[in-house]
Amino acid sequence: MDWIDVSVTLHDGMVHWPDNPPVRLEHALELERGVACTVSNLSFGAHTGTHVDAPAHFVLGGAGIEAIPLSTLIGTARVLDIAGRVSVTRRELEAYDPQKGERLLLRTANSERAWKTDDFVRDFVFLSYDAARLLAERGVLMIGIDYLSIGSMDDGARTHRVLLEAGICIVEGLDLARVPSGPVDLICLPLRISHGDGAPARVVVRGRTEPQGRAEL
Repeated sequence: MDWIDVSVTLHDGMVHWPDNPPVRLEHALELERGVACTVSNLSFGAHTGTHVDAPAHFVLGGAGIEAIPLSTLIGTARVLDIAGRVSVTRRELEAYDPQKGERLLLRTANSERAWKTDDFVRDFVFLSYDAARLLAERGVLMIGIDYLSIGSMDDGARTHRVLLEAGICIVEGLDLARVPSGPVDLICLPLRISHGDGAPARVVVRGRTEPQGRAEL
């Protein structure tokens, strides 16, 4: 099957988390102005668009983005269809029976609506704190979601900490609108930033042929 790019396209003025740096992409040099080449100037926060959170983002003394093993970021994942319009609940995740070492990608209503505007969508679907605790208890390896934060506007810090302290890699800002539920091959490559609290990433998935169910680890 073909690879599907589930990372969002970065562009000037795009949506960002409210207190994060704005996204600025502009040409510092342009062929049209008679110089030898075009060179772009990029300015944005580390948690812009599709990105990976490092433990250092919320855990004092936590590891930086460059310390996340490639074996965490590349492998089989499972795309879960989330019905809840407010949050991903513990009960809904329990029905999917998360397993130790799994990579899970949560496809919510965000994928269909949140990326269609450059205005910040405040009522995005998020992972509840109790659901995050379940993932920590089960020893999940990675969790991905389709908007700019895994946690809510009001209680996001607790959700991030319970995941990161459990060693769960967080991928945010995915666009899973074109991805069917079930097992996929996953490649997620964040920029290698020294002591980075996070980094933009290119993320691609490819459907697998085995029946839907638990991901092969």
